[in-house]
Amino acid sequence: MPARIFISSGDMIADRRFDFARDLELRGDLVAAEDLYRQATDLAPRFITAWFTLGEVRERLGDRDGAIAAFRAAQSCDPVDRHGAGLRLIRLGAAAPASIPTHYLRTLFDQYAPRFEAALIGELSYRGPALLFKAVLAVRGAQLRPAYFRRAIDLGCGTGLAARAFAAQTETIIGFDLSPRMAELARASGLYAEVEVVEIVEGLARQPAAGTDLILAADVVIYLHDAAALLAEVSRVLAPDGLLALTAETHDGDGVVLGVGLRYAHSADYLQRAIAATGLVVKQLQRASARSEAGVPVPGLVIVAAKA
Repeated sequence: MPARIFISSGDMIADRRFDFARDLELRGDLVAAEDLYRQATDLAPRFITAWFTLGEVRERLGDRDGAIAAFRAAQSCDPVDRHGAGLRLIRLGAAAPASIPTHYLRTLFDQYAPRFEAALIGELSYRGPALLFKAVLAVRGAQLRPAYFRRAIDLGCGTGLAARAFAAQTETIIGFDLSPRMAELARASGLYAEVEVVEIVEGLARQPAAGTDLILAADVVIYLHDAAALLAEVSRVLAPDGLLALTAETHDGDGVVLGVGLRYAHSADYLQRAIAATGLVVKQLQRASARSEAGVPVPGLVIVAAKA
């Protein structure tokens, strides 16, 4: 993922103090870095990036209370939480779980867009779309012919990797993404009839009922603590016998947990229950990893569900 964002304090001395602190942090001198980050926040009390980075350093130093205080200050200075301080508070047990903030995701992926495919495929060995295609093929088998799906929606479409996998089997694909820069790249791919910059549940809510044959959600639920609202809209929008195909990260326990990568992992039982509650029927559920981190496959699920 990209380097953290930097939001200037507007105070040249405070910004310079931050730069010195960052150099010390990168050299491994966390104690000295912590002191300089704190000095930067003294000089500019609403210096969002300094507060956030101070929280990170304090957490690495084992100062949980100090980290919580710094992350809360960062969140207070930036209510839309572009750095994701709220996620750090959840990880520290100082806040209730919640879906990942929209502004944080938009900022993250706008920054990530220029190197998205190179990083995802080259560095993380991303294989989500291929897994989805294989799973849909297993469910529909010999029926899956060219232009089999009249209309598809690609949720969190990114640069168009999932649409690329399903292009030959779909007459029309529309894409939804939070990030304007990702949406630009998706439009440039030529794979989509339309790409909207919109939160995915809001985007689905604008779609007619029972008008879509295939909904793709490659690595989408990993940003949701509670997938119920999304799945309810998916069920409403799918045509009879339409399919939802999704990838998710998972864990061996129960329910939903926020992982160290600041993405949610859902247990298989949780997703099966959530899908069934909307009237969809799970046709295939398999354990398969859509990405690797540090060379290790991240535990994952591939699910295909049908509208009865």
